[in-house]
Amino acid sequence: MHRDIQLNQWNAVCSLDQIVPDTGVAALLNGRQVAVFRVGAAEPRLFAIDNYDPNSEAAVLSRGIVGSIGERVVVASPIYKQHFDLQTGECLEAPHHSVSSYPVRVEDGKVWVGA
Repeated sequence: MHRDIQLNQWNAVCSLDQIVPDTGVAALLNGRQVAVFRVGAAEPRLFAIDNYDPNSEAAVLSRGIVGSIGERVVVASPIYKQHFDLQTGECLEAPHHSVSSYPVRVEDGKVWVGA
């Protein structure tokens, strides 16, 4: 589920080519660290969640390993390996440590995140 906020603006993060397929990058949006992920190469899907991992209390999710659990596309935190659903931000092992997710779009080769 996306954050319960009204989108005030879309923020350009980087060009799509700057995100290696099946990895993430970190961006600072309105004072908040966001992890933006590109999944797939030919027809990439983009996701954005908070970069802060509440389990380890570190801003590291953009450095996690992207994969899937069943139908869910997830990132495994590089510290304690909890899995976060990239669509919803839900922490599968500790739902009370879930993070926010954000809308993402690509326009003219640039990645934009709503915040």
